[in-house]
Amino acid sequence: MLTTCRTARLTDIYSDLPTYDGPDLGLTFVRGQARLRVWAPTAEKLQLKLYTEGTGGTPVAEYAMQKSTGGTWVYTLPAQPPGRFYVVQATIKGKQLAEVPDPYVHAVGVNGERGALLDPAMVSPTEWDDDRRPRLRQATDIVIGELHVRDLSMQPQSGIQQKGKFLGLAELGTRGPGGVKTGLDHLSELGITHLHLLPTNDFASVDESRLQENRYNWGYDPLHYTVPEGSYSSDPTDPAARILEMKQMVQKLHRRGLRLVLDVVYNHTANAARSSFEQLVPGYYYRHNADGSLSDAAACGNEVASERPMVRKLITESVAYWAREYHVDGFRFDLMGILDIRTMRAVRVALDQIDHSIFVYGEGWTAGASPLPEAERALKANVLKLDRIAAFGDELRDGVKGHFARQAEPGFASGQPGLEESVKFGIVAATQHPQLDYTKVNYSKAPWANTPAQAINYVACHDDRVLWDKLTVANPGATEEELIRMDLLSNTIVFTSQGVPFLPIGDEFLRTKGGSHNSYNLPDNVNQLDWARKAQYPRVFEFYRQLIALRRAHPAFRLPTRELVQQHLEFLPDQPATTIGYRLLNHAGGDEWGTIVVLFNGNRQPATLTVPGGRYSVVLAGDQINPQGIRKLEGTGATLSVEVPASSAMLLVQP
Repeated sequence: MLTTCRTARLTDIYSDLPTYDGPDLGLTFVRGQARLRVWAPTAEKLQLKLYTEGTGGTPVAEYAMQKSTGGTWVYTLPAQPPGRFYVVQATIKGKQLAEVPDPYVHAVGVNGERGALLDPAMVSPTEWDDDRRPRLRQATDIVIGELHVRDLSMQPQSGIQQKGKFLGLAELGTRGPGGVKTGLDHLSELGITHLHLLPTNDFASVDESRLQENRYNWGYDPLHYTVPEGSYSSDPTDPAARILEMKQMVQKLHRRGLRLVLDVVYNHTANAARSSFEQLVPGYYYRHNADGSLSDAAACGNEVASERPMVRKLITESVAYWAREYHVDGFRFDLMGILDIRTMRAVRVALDQIDHSIFVYGEGWTAGASPLPEAERALKANVLKLDRIAAFGDELRDGVKGHFARQAEPGFASGQPGLEESVKFGIVAATQHPQLDYTKVNYSKAPWANTPAQAINYVACHDDRVLWDKLTVANPGATEEELIRMDLLSNTIVFTSQGVPFLPIGDEFLRTKGGSHNSYNLPDNVNQLDWARKAQYPRVFEFYRQLIALRRAHPAFRLPTRELVQQHLEFLPDQPATTIGYRLLNHAGGDEWGTIVVLFNGNRQPATLTVPGGRYSVVLAGDQINPQGIRKLEGTGATLSVEVPASSAMLLVQP
């Protein structure tokens, strides 16, 4: 009882704290002169200290910041400050806390220990003002490819010089084994529209001062939310290098017609106790359990209290800064279900003021229990309350390939019965459809998307086993040829479904991580893209390339509204177990093809499916795609029986 009262009293204290609404938190520059504003309402004193270097040494200047409005402290630095780096140090309840950069820091020295007195707006490549986002007509036109910065270039045979760096992603003309295109040329060749990069903000797990050790991490341990990661730059000790080189990468992606999505981790911090948050306003930025301990829905030691006004402001302004200053085109929110609905709505509003076409999506779940009520969380089930924010569809993912955690359990594409409705749920992009039996869907028993653009369809991502490794472990004794058929079927389902398709880069040439199901800190030889596999499996890569091109050429697969899906997509009744058939009717979406019949056979043996009679051209069969037609089929009666080979898909069209 006493504990509960204590928590309630803490919450009341936080809600009584003054808040600041202005746009100038952090370091701002007016005619080259820097001013720092920091929110620290419980501090009795706030000192600003300047250093010559980003680490080590003693302060070369120290200033007492002045108390200002809304719980902030402010100081205007001299025109020629004596140091290049800064920290602030709060005194709270008579105790001097640790030196930290402010939470709004945009430029840092090595390992993010100190902020840099640098205006990022002054650090840009030539013609940066002319940089433009590639054209995007509608959100369902998006094709996402997911990638870690290092994975693209680290393999010795990648042909990329700037290995593991932002600039490695910007190199052109790179070739690998057998002369295959690698790097950015490969991404262009594949045909994706959006490149999703695993966290590129400054994270804690890689020591930027010891890059020769080649330590690897995915980066889901944020240190600073709005600073590029130093290990991806040519010189982590130079605050300008990471800023300039990330912008150069964005510029090059845009020139090649690719939009950039950043994977953002606003749900927790690497180390709560030592964070800028805790050193400036103890307790405020994190959620707590009834006993006062940190709650941990992130399964990383803490979770951020996004529902508090100054936390929401920080998250919203950080996202907007990436979009405005770095021209970022989209954001994938890690464990979005930890954040509250109001914060995600505020993010959408802020981005719309910059560019309405910026795409937002996230994981609609948490990794553990949270004190925030479920009704307030940005969970998958609450996506209906969010406008133009998408979530990952794990119903289709686990329906097609098998359960993500029960690794030996196969899915629809490997002949597992009873998953048809879960796959159909993804085919209609988690929207309402009259032909679905939602009681038979594996996870959600009701639609959770208002529009197809709110559903991300995928069968694999960086988490858990890659598709090839999952199929291998779930199908012991299967031949390589059988596994390839299952692989192609899996992503044929993804890329012919309504919604937004998502592909981890490398799956298009049967990427393997040697069976690892959690490679977040494993070495490059596990995580890097093996370009020799692209040369080894040219037919597989060509199939994926043509599959993406087929989707992009035919609006029937990219319907923008739930009503159009209901109107044009019709499931074929009375099909054999572990098969699915449906039609896209009446030039769906203005498609040149009048009728498209899509057939999936998940069985390990051929199956006969029944389609309405008529004359058809087969444009996709197994591992072959030819929009001009592979062969003809004709049935003069009311129905036509079509034999679909084991573990394969077939597309029939009528002009």
